[in-house]
Amino acid sequence: MAKPDQSLPSPEREQFGNRISFVLASMGGAIGLGIVWKFPYLVGRHGGAAFIVVYLIALLLVAVPVLITEFTIGRKTGTSYTTALKKLLPGKKWYLVGILGVIALILTLSFYCGIAGWTISYIIKSITGAYSGMNTEEIGTMFSNFSADPFQMILWLGVMLLLTTLIVVRGVKGGIEKVCNVLLPIMFVMIIFLAIRSVLLPGADAGIKFYLLPDFSSLDAEAIMAAIGQSFFALGVGCGNLVVYGSYLDRKETIGSSTMMVVVGDTVVAILFGLIIFPAAFAFNIEAGMGPPLVFITLPAIFAQMPFGMAIGAVFFIMLFFACLTSTICIMEAIVGYLVDELKFSRKKASWLVTIVVFVIGSIMMMSYGPLSDFLILGKTIFDFFNDTVVSAILLPLGALLMVILVGWILKPQSMLEEANIGKGIKIGKYYSITVRYIAPVAIFFMFLQLIGVIKF
Repeated sequence: MAKPDQSLPSPEREQFGNRISFVLASMGGAIGLGIVWKFPYLVGRHGGAAFIVVYLIALLLVAVPVLITEFTIGRKTGTSYTTALKKLLPGKKWYLVGILGVIALILTLSFYCGIAGWTISYIIKSITGAYSGMNTEEIGTMFSNFSADPFQMILWLGVMLLLTTLIVVRGVKGGIEKVCNVLLPIMFVMIIFLAIRSVLLPGADAGIKFYLLPDFSSLDAEAIMAAIGQSFFALGVGCGNLVVYGSYLDRKETIGSSTMMVVVGDTVVAILFGLIIFPAAFAFNIEAGMGPPLVFITLPAIFAQMPFGMAIGAVFFIMLFFACLTSTICIMEAIVGYLVDELKFSRKKASWLVTIVVFVIGSIMMMSYGPLSDFLILGKTIFDFFNDTVVSAILLPLGALLMVILVGWILKPQSMLEEANIGKGIKIGKYYSITVRYIAPVAIFFMFLQLIGVIKF
């Protein structure tokens, strides 16, 4: 076994100004479309509060150890994931796991920017009252026409990608930190406002009960696997993208303290989103769906019936745009970090190169909603194949599995604990060693087998 590299990060590398900025940026990277349309649906499908309990256990035993690992590897080496693996295991092939992660991130950013760009269009639709007074069927038709328009798909992909690039190219303090320090607090205020407005609607009680009262009869192996998978989506871990944020973190505070703040904040946001969606859906007798129909059909249908619904809809889509933007920033920063650390590109050159590549790939993916809708890969559209199969079912769980095997059995947990416990704050010990060596690998392995169809529940 190669001896882990103990070198400290370069003093010339940028750092976050303080821990709050780091936490906000990390939370921004995790809070996004997956939490908005997937978490509430899974909670409702798998027993309400009963699923939340399983989800919290999955966070603690599976996803959090991976998050700690990503932050620790980044701070220990002061580099992005691929370069970090070369430092930790010189002469070995483990750096290929980092390259696998970069591929996953490029594909993710390509389809994520496309969908995230829709939020900008729907901000405009809400402000102008484009769907005011429409019923669910009419709003569904509006969405179908919108998503089938190649010009609209490419336009909003380009706008979202351009905004992301303009922030990333300015670096950590000049771009990422400033934007996240402003957008995240505003987003929290909007989320709380929308949740309060939703739970106070006449008839919202049924939605609150559906969402928060446990139904343990709905819990089964499928629910447990869903909870494990959602814990990864909720924290944005699995392919090493948060390693680069860890590389910008100083050693004044422990990794445990920073991780706890990220996890608590992210979990609160996830639960609040459910309090926005389910009470409103039940109040207006509209079934909450999953995926794009929830955000771009079901919720607009609710807003269209609410007093001051267009104003509330505008607030919602502005908030969702903020969540998406902070996520795309995090994903792009990880890819740019790879090009800067490995290929020695300047930040500006790396950022614009990523933009061009992602725009081309993303344009092809978004055409699967229009001109390329009949072009199928293994029975799926281009978008669904890369989103559901390549990234979600293969690259993310495989990357996470290899990461915990690396840390738990090759490098050994103690090498990570020494770095993670530097500074003031929460110290971690046996919890991390046990979870990263035994619990997380087993859980991720079974989740991977289920996602690729080897086992079914």
